[in-house]
Amino acid sequence: MRQRTDLVSAKEREDNHEQSRSQERRSRRGGAGSLYRDGNFVFATHVGTPLEPSNIDRRSFKPLLKEAGLPDVRFHDLRHTCATLLLAKGVNPKFVQELLGHADVGLTMNTYSHYLPSMGEQTALFMEGALG
Repeated sequence: MRQRTDLVSAKEREDNHEQSRSQERRSRRGGAGSLYRDGNFVFATHVGTPLEPSNIDRRSFKPLLKEAGLPDVRFHDLRHTCATLLLAKGVNPKFVQELLGHADVGLTMNTYSHYLPSMGEQTALFMEGALG
């Protein structure tokens, strides 16, 4: 009977999730009314269309940087920062490659390996350990 209960609970959770998504979509429409087009985007304009990259930068990202007292950087620089931090923390380069959408791990390593000065030292330590 437990399996049946689990299935019912899963179905109820799914139904509740769909209801909350429907409510969220209705509330997003706000004043747009019939102009609203639900493209099922995570982030959308007030009429439901995809965000224009230059608007994200100009209307949202740059003002947030200024308000937070952070340096003026390009939105795309966040991608490089993410990759650099992940690799510096020892995350597998294959994972970083897939996250960035690079065609192969060689591109990722060619782009970011100069940010990893400790790579040579780590390699020497691994070899020392392997050779005893």
